[in-house]
Amino acid sequence: MTPPEAMHWQTSRFQIDLSEPKVMAIVNLTPDSFSDGGVSDARAGIQRAAEALEAGADMLDLGAESTRPGAIPLSESDELARLLPVLKAAVAWQVPISVDTYKPGVMRAALDAGADIINDVWALRWRDSSGLSGETIVSAHPNCGVCLMHMHGEPLTMQVNPMSEPPAAMPAAVASFLMARTEALLLRGVAGERIVVDPGIGFGKTVAQNYALLPGQQALRALGFPVLAGWSRKSALGAVTGRAVDERLSASVAASTIALTHGANVLRVHDVAATRDAVRVWLASQ
Repeated sequence: MTPPEAMHWQTSRFQIDLSEPKVMAIVNLTPDSFSDGGVSDARAGIQRAAEALEAGADMLDLGAESTRPGAIPLSESDELARLLPVLKAAVAWQVPISVDTYKPGVMRAALDAGADIINDVWALRWRDSSGLSGETIVSAHPNCGVCLMHMHGEPLTMQVNPMSEPPAAMPAAVASFLMARTEALLLRGVAGERIVVDPGIGFGKTVAQNYALLPGQQALRALGFPVLAGWSRKSALGAVTGRAVDERLSASVAASTIALTHGANVLRVHDVAATRDAVRVWLASQ
């Protein structure tokens, strides 16, 4: 397959060129991350973010609340206490900074602090106790980027009751959901160039359903928006390899490379250096 057509992602401070794939580094600011053990304080979070850039990340995705299966929700104040010190340091590095959150209040504070992108597993549907939604926050911002992810159910229970569709029906089901969410933003005046979509690997889906969404990315690309692929260290990789979460480097890189062949524009990963090498090899083959 040829590389994706020239595209860009408009964000608060940067217009990100997506004519070649970009690597987004996962920077977990939680003490209980499923994949990397998390961090204990802001200093450790800043160090982890800096190391990701040194390894070749094109952008950082800061997350201060775990959304792994079974995760217990965190209060807004606790999430901000973890996030803001690292975000304020990272913004000064002049690279695109994404914030992984579903809470409207956290989105607002993050954008006020200089974040470029809101990456939301709820696709801006979640509302706080006052009725405020992320959709309202993002649509009120002049040009922040946004990643809309498909999730079935909610993190606490999503893998207890995954989707019932057969694997072959997954691309159409996920594309239908994401089409509705992108249309909702477009109707509120959000420019299409600000939007990226994510099929939500591991979020309320069976192993077979997840793998159907690799070639199924073509259905998402047909919506007209760039696609973010987040396979890094996911349990679906462990299901077919038998590897523990800290032994899934090869499987993660393989899944990311396959995602590229099916049109992914952004790879959200833990293992930046290895993924960067895979991207270089993939580009050389095109």
